[in-house]
Amino acid sequence: MHIRHWPNSERPREKLLVHGARALSDAELLAIFLGSGLPGQDAIRTAREMLHAHGSLRQLMDRGARELMRVPGLGPARACRLVAALELGQRHLASDLARGTTLTDPDSAGRYFVQRLRPQPHEVFAALFLDTRHRALAFEELFRGTIDSAEVYPRELVRRALAHNAAAVIVGHNHPSGSAEPSTADRAVTLRLRDALSLVQVRLLDHFVIGDGLPVSLAARGWM
Repeated sequence: MHIRHWPNSERPREKLLVHGARALSDAELLAIFLGSGLPGQDAIRTAREMLHAHGSLRQLMDRGARELMRVPGLGPARACRLVAALELGQRHLASDLARGTTLTDPDSAGRYFVQRLRPQPHEVFAALFLDTRHRALAFEELFRGTIDSAEVYPRELVRRALAHNAAAVIVGHNHPSGSAEPSTADRAVTLRLRDALSLVQVRLLDHFVIGDGLPVSLAARGWM
């Protein structure tokens, strides 16, 4: 049955208007973007097949415009619009923590790290530097590669915190494998960073691990 024959409450656009975008599945959101499906299919079926073929929405969206344009159902115009839409979303999230923005909601820092680190194909360790009022001073990617005690250098984090005259720091790194569960090495590094920063009276507020789902906060787990 074509989407136009569905009950209004089940149509993606109508559902979005009534319940908001978060109520929609990945396939429904993608279907709204597509507008129409492949010949003989509605947009929902095309979106589902597209996601099934690529494993997940993240794996699909991680592809560049030139790769996306070869996906059946997209083509050059839709591929460019999809990449542009993703970039708009990322810039919108980034603007939430522009320089001088006060960090009143800890979850916003987690979302910011997700936006900056999840698309990375390799592990990246980054830091968000804050002033005494928890206003954002700077965000820096500090280390790349496997995150363990041999790769993350506390003295470099301390040096950058002092350079920004930061009073507090939030750090985060991604797991390209998709699992956000902190490793034993992640926990050990967190404690080393906390202790090193405390020597110069800078607080380590949190350490986020970024995977496929929600970011994991080590502070929320009581591991700080």
